[in-house]
Amino acid sequence: MAKMKVAQVGRAGGPFELVERDVPQPGPGQVRVRVQACGICHSDSFTKEGHWPGIQYPRVPGHEIAGVVDEVGASVTGWTKGQKVGVGWYGGHCGNCEACRRGDFVSCQFLPVPGINYDGGYEEYMLAPADALALMPDGITAEEAAPMLCAGITTFNALRHSGAGPGDLAAIQGVGGLGHLAIQFANKFGYKVAAVSRGAENAALAKKLGAHVYVDSKATNPAEELSKLGGAKVILATAPSARAMTKLFDGLCTNGKMVVLGASTEPIQVTPIQLIRGRRVLQGWPSGTSIDSEDTLKFSVLTGVRPMIEKFPLERASEAYDRMMSGKAEYRVVITMPKA
Repeated sequence: MAKMKVAQVGRAGGPFELVERDVPQPGPGQVRVRVQACGICHSDSFTKEGHWPGIQYPRVPGHEIAGVVDEVGASVTGWTKGQKVGVGWYGGHCGNCEACRRGDFVSCQFLPVPGINYDGGYEEYMLAPADALALMPDGITAEEAAPMLCAGITTFNALRHSGAGPGDLAAIQGVGGLGHLAIQFANKFGYKVAAVSRGAENAALAKKLGAHVYVDSKATNPAEELSKLGGAKVILATAPSARAMTKLFDGLCTNGKMVVLGASTEPIQVTPIQLIRGRRVLQGWPSGTSIDSEDTLKFSVLTGVRPMIEKFPLERASEAYDRMMSGKAEYRVVITMPKA
């Protein structure tokens, strides 16, 4: 039996363990993916620290997976060995709950997430349901594609469904792992882009990524600054600070929408009057399905949108995870696998 290297978490809150396992065999409806790269997302901490109910250990984290189809299981159609593919937060769906019956697969009540409900991408080979796979186009490397399967799809999908059109003001709150991609997408969508971040140090990078305006929320009232620009049709809140989101809400124009991506357990303080006045909307947004991932990747290849990444080999998964969680990484950290 062929062997593979795996970076697993043995127990909630435990350290990463680099172990050897048998290469798994795909069952009916499954595809085996030879992983080439796996991005590290902050939500990998759900597995590492045990913050998600029902995780069975040992568990291999990772839901930003780029690789190649290595083997297909029985009853799988449409996928063949050698195809370049990706797997993101959407790891399949049950097909039976009300959301699935209405075609809203990413809202599946029993949504299986790679790295949480089954082993993810911190390993050389992984198994995934066939419907979780996104076809990866030419023109983007596996290392570049991996973060696009969570951070990328989430910002791309939220913006394209926000109701904003070319020429509208789109404000991106945060210039981090999500925000640096959102600025690029917003620019390529034809929006007037305002990047909002605390301090002046991110101004140059924000402009380089495509922001037309930079708003320093430390030095100014950010909502007032957006209002001076006519108000934002959409505010994409990417940094997990409910306080910062609260301060920005009044920067929306009439019929404007704040779309929340940055996960925080703190409440956003918005009054009914703020919502009623100007028919403003406060909405959350999850990532998207595998076809949304395909759309994200194709658009990125077409327009040149790319993540800023730091790369670590699988053997240094623990160091890579700590680097991402430290907040000091250059926006996204990616684990790479040995060449086949």
